[in-house]
Amino acid sequence: MDFALSDELLGTFMPILVYWLYSGLYIMLGSFENYRLHSRKDEDVKNLVSKGTVVKGVLLQQTIQAAVAIILFTVTGNDSESATDLRPSLLVLARQFLIAMLVLDTWQYFMHRYMHHNKFLYRHIHSQHHRLVVPYAFGALYNHPVEGLLLDTIGGALSFLLSGMSPRASIFFFSFATIKTVDDHCGLWLPGNLFHLLFRNNTAYHDVHHQLYGSKYNFSQPFFIMWDRILGTYMPYSLEKRVGGGFEARPMNDYKVD
Repeated sequence: MDFALSDELLGTFMPILVYWLYSGLYIMLGSFENYRLHSRKDEDVKNLVSKGTVVKGVLLQQTIQAAVAIILFTVTGNDSESATDLRPSLLVLARQFLIAMLVLDTWQYFMHRYMHHNKFLYRHIHSQHHRLVVPYAFGALYNHPVEGLLLDTIGGALSFLLSGMSPRASIFFFSFATIKTVDDHCGLWLPGNLFHLLFRNNTAYHDVHHQLYGSKYNFSQPFFIMWDRILGTYMPYSLEKRVGGGFEARPMNDYKVD
């Protein structure tokens, strides 16, 4: 398979480029204190890992993802090339995207929840991501390499294979999924943000999960909240003005926190 300027090459590396570009946008917007879910001081004080370490961890995960993507595209090359030639309709693409979203959500919900409830996996693997008590954009993919492989890389591969999308379609799907994941961790509640309008699973929803009181709730990521709703792990919250400016996501007053 020739990877020069191919859909496979773009499908492998475009989401990585999108990750850093979109994160950079939120870095520039991070000075808007009135739209933050946590203060800049809390971001510096409460987090248990340096930003330099986060960058290195994300780059490691993206390297692993790229390697797996290249292998996956190579193995499925003949089928994907013939599928690309058919030029599927917008309806077919929409169906593939929806299937991929549902597969990714389902895989990540159950794997994510299990990593919280299994003490060994949480202590030695998933707790690395929760060193970011105050999430920020480019920390979205800061995970233990094993978690990155199990949740994101394998989850992405399954969504690609089961949806039947082509490498060209995957460029757009995984770039969109990357933007959504970065947005969920950005720590900003900006007016007019389409993700906040279209998805219940958003920045505030995921911020609740990163707090101690929400660590056993709101496991869903990155698109829908259906599994939290169905299986009773949804924590309702209200978005309130924070003292000193900005917002704060708080559990509803009548909700019992375990």
